[in-house]
Amino acid sequence: MHISCVQLVNYRNFANATFRFNAGINTVIGENGSGKTNLFRAIRLMLDDDMLRWAHKLDDGDFHRGLGNWRGHWIIISLEFVEVSQDEAIQALFLHGTGVVEDEQIGTATYNLIFRPNAAIRAKLGELKIGDQAGLDALLKTITIDDYESVFTGKSTADFSDAAVYRSLVGNFETVEFPEELSPPEIGGRMPTVLSVSKEVCFTFVQALRDVVSEFQGQRTNPLLTLLRGKSGELDSDKLDPITQRVNDLNDAIEELSDVTEIRTHIRQTIRDAAGEAYSPARLSIRSGVPTEADKLFQSLKLFVGETDEEYEGAIHELSLGGANLIFLTLKLLEFKYQQSKWACANFLLIEEPEAHIHTHIQKTLFDKLTYPDTQVIYSTHSTQISEVSNVENVNILGRQGVRCEAYQPAAGLTTPVIRSIQRYLDAVRSNLLFAKSVILVEGDAEEILIPALIKEVYGVSLDELGISLVNIRSTGFENVAVLFHNQRVRKRCAIITDLDTAYFDITPDPLDSDSKTKAKEKAAGSQSAGLARRARLTALIDGNNWLSLHLAPHTFEVDFIAVGNAEIAVAALPSVYVDPPTIATATTELRSSDPASYGTRIITMAKGAGKGWFAIQLAKLVTHNARIPSYITEAVFAAHGRISRAVAANMVEYRISKSDLPDLLGDDCFDELRGVLHQFRTDQADTQALIDSVAATLSGDAILDVLGYA
Repeated sequence: MHISCVQLVNYRNFANATFRFNAGINTVIGENGSGKTNLFRAIRLMLDDDMLRWAHKLDDGDFHRGLGNWRGHWIIISLEFVEVSQDEAIQALFLHGTGVVEDEQIGTATYNLIFRPNAAIRAKLGELKIGDQAGLDALLKTITIDDYESVFTGKSTADFSDAAVYRSLVGNFETVEFPEELSPPEIGGRMPTVLSVSKEVCFTFVQALRDVVSEFQGQRTNPLLTLLRGKSGELDSDKLDPITQRVNDLNDAIEELSDVTEIRTHIRQTIRDAAGEAYSPARLSIRSGVPTEADKLFQSLKLFVGETDEEYEGAIHELSLGGANLIFLTLKLLEFKYQQSKWACANFLLIEEPEAHIHTHIQKTLFDKLTYPDTQVIYSTHSTQISEVSNVENVNILGRQGVRCEAYQPAAGLTTPVIRSIQRYLDAVRSNLLFAKSVILVEGDAEEILIPALIKEVYGVSLDELGISLVNIRSTGFENVAVLFHNQRVRKRCAIITDLDTAYFDITPDPLDSDSKTKAKEKAAGSQSAGLARRARLTALIDGNNWLSLHLAPHTFEVDFIAVGNAEIAVAALPSVYVDPPTIATATTELRSSDPASYGTRIITMAKGAGKGWFAIQLAKLVTHNARIPSYITEAVFAAHGRISRAVAANMVEYRISKSDLPDLLGDDCFDELRGVLHQFRTDQADTQALIDSVAATLSGDAILDVLGYA
């Protein structure tokens, strides 16, 4: 038996999210604050016996903030199990509680935690007349969290993720329409109090490894102590009696030492002198802290580890962070193995961000090794190493959309061959595109190297700061990767940058052309035709898909880089490509030419001769704030990013002001008016157009004007 689906409605940062899981190992990835911990907490509320007793303690802070007014709404946490064992005892549990009966046997079971207003409040809501907004507002004001109840149900048939279903069960707060049925059968029947799914499963949660040393010091959180407690009940008293006797003898011997007895006497006398006989303790002794009871003695053991080949073994606090985390994780896995050895209808292991301070090779090995039989493992992680070895069909991606978080399944609706192709690609690029807020896909080393440098130097903000991952697909083909970004799969913006490969010189056939020139024209014509075909193919790919956009270089990246005004950067790179002065002089003239055939041929010759990647590195070293960015690249960046916030736009303008030479020419006060408008813009007192007009008047023709329209 394993979890196949988790639905979260109005729970914390999830307005409405559905997670899909498979048997075996599953991975949940997402940026900070995207809800990984909240997902795990929701599952634990249902299956972790340590948390179940707190389930009824949901409060107003557990409601999704996007609701505004939480009063009257429901929180729903729903689990679906599949491949339920046909064992008679397990069938009986789900038959009475959570099962969906098919042919008198249960293969699928639902189990829900519903936090809702009590019956009295639901009845009052149902009595409201349709459209009685005033009556609804008055009633909602009277509701407190004490008017809520937690209900566990099973055998539900409702799709809680469907907004229409939610309105039919809970009510429509906009039109003031509430059901009269207080306990609709679609939500399932109440679980009998004598039954508990959490009692029948083996469930272990390994929390994020942030402060392992303090965890080892806690009575409840120390995994070694948990293991020892579990074993202390199995101790053979005959074997322990001689040990406890030796401990007693040791304690007595220490207590009888002359220095110890002298200090004890002095303490007693000092207390009597200070507080008097009436207020002095009746008894006082100095003893060893080693316990004499067998089970406590056993549980007082501590772990000592040697990380190197030296013979020294240190306590946990002496280990490296990675070493301590690895030991902690190992003990929690052993705890799970001990539990798993006991009979249970299902085994679940949740591991939260296991990668902290652990070497990348260990992360990948750890993931590969965790293949316990009949166990469903669910990781949450930031690690590209772990996600690299994850099966894309078993991955859930979390993304933030304003105050709400969403869950995406990247393989949803794809055929097996396509999934295999994506899996091979993700293995090769370490799947960093799955972690991004948005993505730009390119197909060349030059774009991969130069675009980040251009954005950083020209606008003063990096692609990382914008939350954009630039991914070089190389020869994979855009279609094989871009298919991930779809309303059914990963709902994140993805911009595709590619070359249209329009010829930058005359390719008209001429019988007088030399053989080499004829071949060059034929090759350029072929590239141009391929570019047109590529544009048609990718245009069809993005048609109707709002998550994809296409951005074409008119010719090729290198040629268009020179065309927008970056000839001097290429001229400065000439000595890294050529050593012959006459050649450098000729190349300088060609690069500075206004003829595309001249500068285009030269820049392509340089790139091919030196190697496109190496040449791009040389150019990137020379990029400054004075560089210009081709418009199709700017469009791609902000199509992927979306609208620029006021803060980011203002910071970009400040950066451009700091790089300007105008104060040297006009004086330090030349930006006073612009800074005033900029302050008003930051504080919402001026709109974007006012800022654009002020920038245009002060920094005429500046590169920042190319992007302020996106603010």
